[in-house]
Amino acid sequence: MHVVFTKGPGTSYHIAVHRETGAALAPRNGPGGHPYLPHDLVHFLVEAEAGIRLGVYGRLATGDNGMFWPADPAQRAKAARRRKSKPVKPTPEAQADMARSEELAGICVPVWEVRHGHAQELPAYVTAGEIPAVVDRIVARFDDYAERWHQLPTGGSLTLTW
Repeated sequence: MHVVFTKGPGTSYHIAVHRETGAALAPRNGPGGHPYLPHDLVHFLVEAEAGIRLGVYGRLATGDNGMFWPADPAQRAKAARRRKSKPVKPTPEAQADMARSEELAGICVPVWEVRHGHAQELPAYVTAGEIPAVVDRIVARFDDYAERWHQLPTGGSLTLTW
């Protein structure tokens, strides 16, 4: 599966997912908010490095539509009807993986910001002496992409493979 992050004006961006399994998905807007580490790129890197199988990207790779809609209008309408009539509740394992992704993202971004001088101190919920090895690996992955993302012109893209 290939995920394309395209930079918009300011801190906005779009995401497109190209996969072998499941319906073709329409691109969607990302929540924006960070000039170096877009939220959805953070989750991609966190989930890939931490081996999170049932986070956003692992589920997309298996054919789940997640927060995306099918590109085909007929498939989109069918998916909307299905969600309304039979909402899919994630399994306990998927819920745990999503919680782990959120937890690691919430730790890794401030650690990266402090290490690169974009913040003065870690938030109270992150204790510097207790940073696990997985956080260091994820922050190193952030180093691979943050500056590249920041330097992209509006309309420029990064493509990552899941």
